[in-house]
Amino acid sequence: MGETIIPLADLRYTAAVPRVPTDAPAPNGLVADRLGRPLHDLRISVTDRCNFRCSYCMPKEVFDRDYKFLPQTSLLSFEEITRVARIFVAHGVGKLRLTGGEPLLRKHLEVLVAQLSQLRTADGRALDITLTTNGSLLERKARALRDAGLKRITVSLDALDDTVFRRMNDVDFPVADVLRGIDAALAVGLAPLKMNMVVKRGTNEHEIVPLARHVRERYGRSVVLRFIEFMDVGATNGWRMDEVLPSDDVRALVHRHFPLEPLDASAPGETAERWRYADGAGEVGFISSVTKAFCRDCNRARLSTEGKLFLCLFASRGHDLRALLRGQRPDGSAWSDADIAAAVGLLWSERDDRYSELRGAGQADTATVGHGERRVEMHYIGG
Repeated sequence: MGETIIPLADLRYTAAVPRVPTDAPAPNGLVADRLGRPLHDLRISVTDRCNFRCSYCMPKEVFDRDYKFLPQTSLLSFEEITRVARIFVAHGVGKLRLTGGEPLLRKHLEVLVAQLSQLRTADGRALDITLTTNGSLLERKARALRDAGLKRITVSLDALDDTVFRRMNDVDFPVADVLRGIDAALAVGLAPLKMNMVVKRGTNEHEIVPLARHVRERYGRSVVLRFIEFMDVGATNGWRMDEVLPSDDVRALVHRHFPLEPLDASAPGETAERWRYADGAGEVGFISSVTKAFCRDCNRARLSTEGKLFLCLFASRGHDLRALLRGQRPDGSAWSDADIAAAVGLLWSERDDRYSELRGAGQADTATVGHGERRVEMHYIGG
């Protein structure tokens, strides 16, 4: 019998095969974790590869030409992803976000979007399907994604100045190409579009007001700009607290130029604090994972590109759903959707993750979590 070879890339993060309870009730869409948080969002990474090398996510000195990304055979197929999504929908998930790496690098991604768009909640509603992208391939892909059923899109844009943007993406990619991608997305109806700017003190804080002005004047209410604090995700981005510009400071800066008024959250578990321009020119958001932890309302699970389930963005350990998708029961038969749903329900019901709260209280190690293991990198499970 031949020896089974597991690629080293697959051993990057510890992941146990989930236990399948034999007496679990059928999913009823109401599963909650130990802190009473429901399961509502599933973020699905479709690739661990990216064509940018942003320092806060995939610094070039780590993710160089010798870095071993996951082999194609390790990735979940579109059919496997859709199967997992269907199981999560049965547990109450109503929103799917496709992430990466850069998700548009996954070939024929619109085929997956079309499959996911056929899923329905228990009461017959279509899912909210969205995608986060760096925008580099958006101009050529926007129409196909919209036609396949994509509802909305989020584009990462950390600077409007071309020199700053090229320096931050570290591959000399021009900002004009991303702006054309945004225009293409809006033209096909992927609106309102969200634009995310990661603010890193000493790097791009001088771009806050110019980007806010540009979005107000060019897009108005069609684009919602959101400012994100530089976060300690993973262990390779050189995170330091003194490089975090608190959202309160960012908001005060924007307010001095364009007066703001607070808005209520649009949905439970929303990560961004919403504000609108007093003159009616649209709204902005502020995501404050470092200075204002929102763990208490977190209702998101994350599926890595090769089928590991993570229950927190700052986790180090995942749960190997691929082993159930491709494996067999002890009697040799395949694990059923009901089996996998039982395993997922058990995992979520035992969840008690709240890393950001613990970090804010000085009770978390900002380099590691859990048993001292390295935290999962952002490019591996998305944001």
